Amino acid sequence: MTVVNGGDVSACEPSTLRGMRILLVEDSWQLGIALKSLLRSFDAEVDGPVATTMDAEHLIAEHVPDAAVVDINLRQGERSYGLIDRLIDQGVPVVVTSGYSDLPMVPAKAHILEKPISEAKLIAILRSVADTH
Repeated sequence: MTVVNGGDVSACEPSTLRGMRILLVEDSWQLGIALKSLLRSFDAEVDGPVATTMDAEHLIAEHVPDAAVVDINLRQGERSYGLIDRLIDQGVPVVVTSGYSDLPMVPAKAHILEKPISEAKLIAILRSVADTH
């Protein structure tokens, strides 16, 4: 099972995410570790992965992230809509990941990436966020 699609991320300079703190909320351990490794390879600081909104809230209380990558469906049927709304209200750009393409309750300000996640698309979104902050 592919959890993260390859993609041409060579066009992205590794330093483009340097110093950027990214919150990672993902209940799939394999995908969470793969995403953390990817983001760190671009010199991002990664908080997580965590699998629940409560754990994410604890991390946010310690450090407000510059951006967040948040799975919609978390452990034991938990949905992350409230967390996404709070992050956006705090001015934190959010990349929502899901196995579903139709997510009507996700705020328009959020970026949506359908699983399996394209590494190139994720890095491109985070680069654009870094350029605007």
